[in-house]
Amino acid sequence: FAPVGFFLGQTFQVTSQEATKLSLAFSRPPLPSAENCRKLSEDVQNAILAVATVYYWLPKGQGTTLRKMVRDATTEVVEGMIQLTDTILNAPVESLSQEQLISTGGVWEACEQVSNLPRGEYNQAAVVSALAACLGVVKDAVEEMEHALVEGQDPYGDIMEDEELGFRGNRDTYWSEADRQLLSSCMGLMKASKACLKKVLAAVKAHGKADSPEQIAQLDDLADIASETSPSVDDLALSMYPPVNPLAVRLNAAKLASVLKKVLEIAKTSHVCPPPEEGWVQFLTGAVDHNMNKIKNFTQGQL
Repeated sequence: FAPVGFFLGQTFQVTSQEATKLSLAFSRPPLPSAENCRKLSEDVQNAILAVATVYYWLPKGQGTTLRKMVRDATTEVVEGMIQLTDTILNAPVESLSQEQLISTGGVWEACEQVSNLPRGEYNQAAVVSALAACLGVVKDAVEEMEHALVEGQDPYGDIMEDEELGFRGNRDTYWSEADRQLLSSCMGLMKASKACLKKVLAAVKAHGKADSPEQIAQLDDLADIASETSPSVDDLALSMYPPVNPLAVRLNAAKLASVLKKVLEIAKTSHVCPPPEEGWVQFLTGAVDHNMNKIKNFTQGQL
């Protein structure tokens, strides 16, 4: 990836320069001549083609997680340039419009993303980045739900006024005691999600390697299944708001528990979890099962 990363950085830099030239050329009258327009168009086209070409140079054997990150960065540059071109075509010629400035800045920002691409053990670093992003989303979801579940707090109090809902004892806006007992176990499952991602991230940082196709594939498998964690946590959290449908909560909890157990199983069978360190996998698997069993018990009467 090192030579590809170098050329990608070079092409991204050229693309941002071409975006600036294009924007300035149409920032004030007189308009560029037909010949200059043709030259500008060719330069922009060549810069975009160079970015796409360098991405396709990246060997698939480097890992799908790394390729996705490079692909996403490349896509943002291309889409940014398209937006800038559309803005120029639709903007008045008299002056540099605010929209044109924003679009130009968007291309610059997209081009600068190349500096955030992984370094060192490239796919290992890409997986670390992907796991850290998932963990951040899950942490936010856990903190938000913890805040909402504070004793006596109305989960909708910050977005709805009394007069909009009428009587504030409405069951659609408050949790019952039975709801809170069920949601306590759901919170346990959400916290187990955070713990799982945190431990897997630490394991990949400590033991993750990208020296062989097998190691690269194992890292990619971890990143793929871990990416399902944050949307599953979000689905569970959304179903926890009143009015609570216990069956919907149980369904979303079961989905999240299944994803977590897959994460732990893949981690356990990969090189990032040496046999002496399998204890945390067993502990977290037990935590997932414990909370899921409690959720099943609380919702058994709803079946």
